[in-house]
Parts: sequence; structure tokens; C-alpha cells
Amino acid sequence: MSEIKNTVLADIKTCMKSGDKPRLGVLRLISSAVKQREVDERVETDDAAMLTILDKMAKQRRESIEQYTAANRTDLADAEIAELEIIKSYLPQQLSEDEIAAAIDEAVAATDASSIKDMGKVMGILKPKLQGRADMSAVSSLVKSRLG
Repeated sequence: MSEIKNTVLADIKTCMKSGDKPRLGVLRLISSAVKQREVDERVETDDAAMLTILDKMAKQRRESIEQYTAANRTDLADAEIAELEIIKSYLPQQLSEDEIAAAIDEAVAATDASSIKDMGKVMGILKPKLQGRADMSAVSSLVKSRLG
């Protein structure tokens, strides 16, 4: 069983005892997403899968924050920001721009990528290394600009 999953489940119990309802709600969303994946794919969730789930949830929150901010709904944006912070607490430390650039350079060199056609190879190497530690859509944009 995943270490991250165990931590989330333990934190759910702690929040129930302490009455931390906002955090409990987000943790239940995470737990629900994990259970949904396990039922759909009939697999036990490992840490790599947990990072994928958490990364997807964080991306959804970031997109919602942008939309709510654009629509001048600061109340809803603030709620999404709070949820995002809780989700991020279960993700590993985010990489700096220099670390991401170095990883991209390394992947491009390893695959001998020379054009945008080689993007799939480069992303194939980067995704397992950077998942949960960087915004993969931003990484994808950086790879495009590097190869394009």
C-alpha cells in the first residue's frame, strides 16, 4: 500500500477527531479519487499513482482559481486556493525552474531529440521523474519551446 495513501487515511481520522471540517472535506475528496481509481482499474494504488491523482487534483484547482479570478469570484477562488494548499502538502517538494530546465536538457540529450516530432520521447523520460514535482503542462510547454 502507498505511503501517501496511508498518510491521507490517517489524517482523515485525525481531522474527524479534531473537527477540522475544511481539511477533512479535501482529504475525503482525495480518498474518493483513490478509491475510484482502484475500483475502475482493479489495482492497489502505489505512490506513483497517488502522485498522478494528486497532481491531477492540483491542476484542476489551479484551473478553477484562474477561472474564478477572471470572473471576479474571489470567494470561490479563495476556497480553491485553500484546497490546493492541502493537496500540495501531500505532493513532494516542487522543483525550481533551473532543476526543471536541467532535467529537460538531460532528457533531450538522452533521446537525441532535434525537433518537435521527438517530444513524445522526451516527455516519456520526463514524466516519471517530474510527476508531482512540477506542473507537467508547464514542462510540456518548455519542451515544445526547446524543440520548436
